[in-house]
Amino acid sequence: MTRREVTRPELVGTAVTAARRPAVAFASAACTLLGTVAVALAVFVGPAPELAAYVSETGASGGATVWAYRIGLLAAAAGQILLGAALPTVSRLATGLLVASAAATVLSAGVSCRAACPLPPFDRVTLADLVHGGASIAAVAGTVFAMLAVAGTTGAPRTLRGISAAAAAVALPLSAVAGLALLLVGRSVLMGAVERLLLLDLAAWVIATALTLGLPRAAAGAAPAGEPAGAPARGRRAGPAGRGGTGRL
Repeated sequence: MTRREVTRPELVGTAVTAARRPAVAFASAACTLLGTVAVALAVFVGPAPELAAYVSETGASGGATVWAYRIGLLAAAAGQILLGAALPTVSRLATGLLVASAAATVLSAGVSCRAACPLPPFDRVTLADLVHGGASIAAVAGTVFAMLAVAGTTGAPRTLRGISAAAAAVALPLSAVAGLALLLVGRSVLMGAVERLLLLDLAAWVIATALTLGLPRAAAGAAPAGEPAGAPARGRRAGPAGRGGTGRL
């Protein structure tokens, strides 16, 4: 049989990604935590700190806390993109959803609503109100679907799937209640409370997933698609004293 060297050039990029995954994951957690704190502070000191107010009201055009709100959203969007980059390659769907959610978050930060953030069907709205509200809803939905995508990916590390399933178990009923409250009640204590709980759940999922990916064991478990977690690259075999040898047919 003819002997030839087996090469896997595509694994070179994967190895670099795996080596950088912890740093990218920890950066995602840091950005998300920073964004959450910034938005929370803006809510507490903003023009409408009461529970019945929407979180977006702190970023209403002309408000004193608009820039704290925008910086918080942009930091959260960066956290989503970084988490998408840190996820294992088998989670491409979740990565795409996180990138789409980050784009909607940036749009929400860039287009402010008016005071009290009026939304249909109870208020008259402007185009800016609709764009901001629609982008905010899309950002939340994209992150919830990303949770479900990770939870349903059989090739993803078990820990990540468990974290995502637990977060989705909280996010799905909250999302349903928020949707019904928006349509049937509008701006209210119920809507404000559910919105805050849902956003905290999303932020906690991003941070927990990112920190888990930053751990060496989780990073090693994020194997390329089609390869078992922790398995060495095919086409290489362990040599003496831990040195790699070239696999041949």
